[in-house]
Amino acid sequence: MKEIGLVVVSLLFLYAEVQGLHSRLSKAKPNGINTEPKPAFKEKYFTQILDHFNFNSMGNGTYSQRYLITDQYWKKGYGPIFFYTGNEGDIWEFAQNTGFMTELAAEQGALVIFAEHRYYGKSLPFGQDSFNVPEVGLLTVEQALADYAIMITELKQQLGASACPVIVFGGSYGGMLSVYMRLRYPNIVAGALAASAPILSTAGMGDSRQFFQDVTSDFESYSPECRDAVKGAFQKLQDLADHQDYSRIQSEFSLCKPPSSPRDIHQLNGLLRNAFTLMAMLDYPYSTHFMGSMPANPVKVACDTMLSGPDVLHNLKDTSGIVYNSTGDLKCFDLYSLYVECADPTGCGLGSNSLAWDYQACTEVEMYFESNSVTDMFPPMPFTESHRARYCAKRWGVIPRPGWLKTQFWGDALSTASNIIFSNGDLDPWANGGVRKSLSSSLIAINISEGAHHLDLRGSNEADPVSVLKARKTEADTIAQWVKMERSRSRGR
Repeated sequence: MKEIGLVVVSLLFLYAEVQGLHSRLSKAKPNGINTEPKPAFKEKYFTQILDHFNFNSMGNGTYSQRYLITDQYWKKGYGPIFFYTGNEGDIWEFAQNTGFMTELAAEQGALVIFAEHRYYGKSLPFGQDSFNVPEVGLLTVEQALADYAIMITELKQQLGASACPVIVFGGSYGGMLSVYMRLRYPNIVAGALAASAPILSTAGMGDSRQFFQDVTSDFESYSPECRDAVKGAFQKLQDLADHQDYSRIQSEFSLCKPPSSPRDIHQLNGLLRNAFTLMAMLDYPYSTHFMGSMPANPVKVACDTMLSGPDVLHNLKDTSGIVYNSTGDLKCFDLYSLYVECADPTGCGLGSNSLAWDYQACTEVEMYFESNSVTDMFPPMPFTESHRARYCAKRWGVIPRPGWLKTQFWGDALSTASNIIFSNGDLDPWANGGVRKSLSSSLIAINISEGAHHLDLRGSNEADPVSVLKARKTEADTIAQWVKMERSRSRGR
């Protein structure tokens, strides 16, 4: 009985701590909107070296790298620097969807910087020619990390922050970059929070079936009938395609043009599969406008749509419309403008950012993910090393080098590293491509039972599950400890 009493007291104490953090970090209205004043980021440009590793190719040529900065909460010259390692997109998109950083900055008196990744957003080294060959060749992980290292070092000098410890934050590919920054530049970075960072699967490690199996599991967990309905709908689509009933397919899916070849059917399958992928990744408990507009609990909404009537093809079309036609304004679906197939089977997005990510997926970032209709609910769509090599040679004139990221950034041999948090949500199909178990007292894995793709980095919301509140509490406490340790270390020099 005494042990039970102690457990109860401990649980109550933990609950009180979590609720205390939640109340400090979030002043939410009934609709879940954060009422705390949002930080006023200033958009600036940093004069950055084009090629950090070759003194002859570009000389000391430079480009303008965009970054966002706010000192609203900073204890000038003393507070830590929270630095977001920008990933594959416009940096404003990440700043507007990473509220935990600024909430934590308010708690810990930090300066906040969001740096844009070279070749994304407005940080185009060669302007409109950036995606030509050979100009695109300076788009590498190593160049991006060097950009961040130089930017941090010089901004610290400019801002009188030479004694301020730096903690890097990132989600998804940005989380990978945060890990790599801590590995490559531990002299500059005191610690890293890597949310939903698939550092193993993108290094060519693991099972190629895992990703789409995990997408399927999200929908299956809500309802096994949902999984069966999706699988049955794809099979019915294939039956129509086998009979070349293209007019029926156009009608069922409201396509702008009738498909006319197996290539068009392959494209349709990719578009549909991508919709389920995005809904699984962004299965947040509230509506969001990140990577598109999503309703609250999109997996539930999708399954309810798939099970709404006997016409499974109509239901499949409406389910994909959650992603591609959230406003209801589209009168028809254009197969080749809504989705672009690329070297990333989970999708590269659209616009110039998609070109940059496609190139990275053809060079250093390996994603051999495929569906098979056996371990998942999607049609067989293989993507092997040879598929990637053929595509990349044709598209970019490059031959991928398998194993390079593993060689450069240690793969799963991380035991000698330190001060990295690997957070993953159980709802996120990327989670099993990352680190799920703590490797030491300073290599900490946090698993969020009801979390989707880097939910912990998002700003506080009244719909947040307790699991993410606990995760943020652990992250906040750990980061405060790292900052304190770095200050002590610096004083002892």
